[in-house]
Amino acid sequence: MKKWILIFCVIIGFSWIINAQQNELNPICGAEQTDQYFPLLKNKNVAVVANHTSLIDGAHLVDRLLSAKIRVVKVFSPEHGFRGKADAGQKVEDKIDLVTGLPIISLYGSHKKPQPEDLENIDIVVFDIQDVGARFYTYISTMTLVMEACAENSIPVLVLDRPNPNGFYVDGPVLEPGFKSFVGMHPIPIVHGMTVGEYAQMVNDEHWLADSVICDLTVIPVSNYSHNDFYELPIKPSPNLPNKYAVYLYPSICLFEGTDVSVGRGTDYPFQIIGHPDYLLGSYIFTPRSIPGTATNPKHEGVYCNGQNLIGYAQEMKNNPAQLNLTWLIGFYDALKDKTTFFTSYFEKLAGTATLRKQIEAGMSEVQIRESWQPKLDEFKTIRKKYLLYPDFE
Repeated sequence: MKKWILIFCVIIGFSWIINAQQNELNPICGAEQTDQYFPLLKNKNVAVVANHTSLIDGAHLVDRLLSAKIRVVKVFSPEHGFRGKADAGQKVEDKIDLVTGLPIISLYGSHKKPQPEDLENIDIVVFDIQDVGARFYTYISTMTLVMEACAENSIPVLVLDRPNPNGFYVDGPVLEPGFKSFVGMHPIPIVHGMTVGEYAQMVNDEHWLADSVICDLTVIPVSNYSHNDFYELPIKPSPNLPNKYAVYLYPSICLFEGTDVSVGRGTDYPFQIIGHPDYLLGSYIFTPRSIPGTATNPKHEGVYCNGQNLIGYAQEMKNNPAQLNLTWLIGFYDALKDKTTFFTSYFEKLAGTATLRKQIEAGMSEVQIRESWQPKLDEFKTIRKKYLLYPDFE
């Protein structure tokens, strides 16, 4: 009898392990849990903030809502557009979706925040966009401004949560008030370690919306997800983040966008390679070219750039330290002779502070720079814990 009990326990144990592994690998996004939120949308005029990542089992959220007889009347699109084909910073025009005939209102460029007339006759706004977990990735800024506009106009917001592919760590300088912009709106580090649902709750309850307005917010959480997970996105979130390696490297590499160093825009490996025409230490050569939809007039277009291929480093992501990598940024600054053109004014906006640039120029080591982040990082982590919907990383 004891033998059969032991066998039964072993079988149950293996079953639990298998299920746990499946849960880690197969989170169920908020959008997929239609039974949780379709009833909230019935008989209402619905506006959707969405792009090409807003999918339910391969079908677009908007198409699924319409097929369920939910009255979608308008679509708002973020940077890169509704279908995700616009280059970073490229103007996205208002238009009509050819598939559904719905009006699309761009929330980028000079019209980042919905105006009262945009929200006329809207009963609820649904936000469903895949984020990558970096402060300067603008989808969370769009979400903030949508929440703010809805709060001002007494319209509830429903956030359909999705996993954060960089949600397994928190790192970087915390944004200082004087450096607030669309690529950094709140006092958070570069890597905040939160899903958009968790982040929306933080923005709301910490009174970070203008005039401390409070949004009527509902979040549909992800099932089978933990901040320990290395989540691979099923679709590229924007034109220049084509795979999991680019997504993983992005928080560290994007700081180069505020320098004279190329991050591989205009190549087959954007945000996976870095280089400069005058860099002499690297062993990887590439030539940026103009690519419609992904890189229009890229940095150092048509010029040989010498640098580094970081794909090998990204392939070891599970073994690498869970932190930003500053060695590449410091190394390029030290190696390039012309220090006067290395940084651009955009660097401070990305860093969220003027201190990081000064530290690099002063020759501080990565360890010393990291130590300077810790007090504010610790404060942020304390706030962050209040809003977590999922088990935290260890």
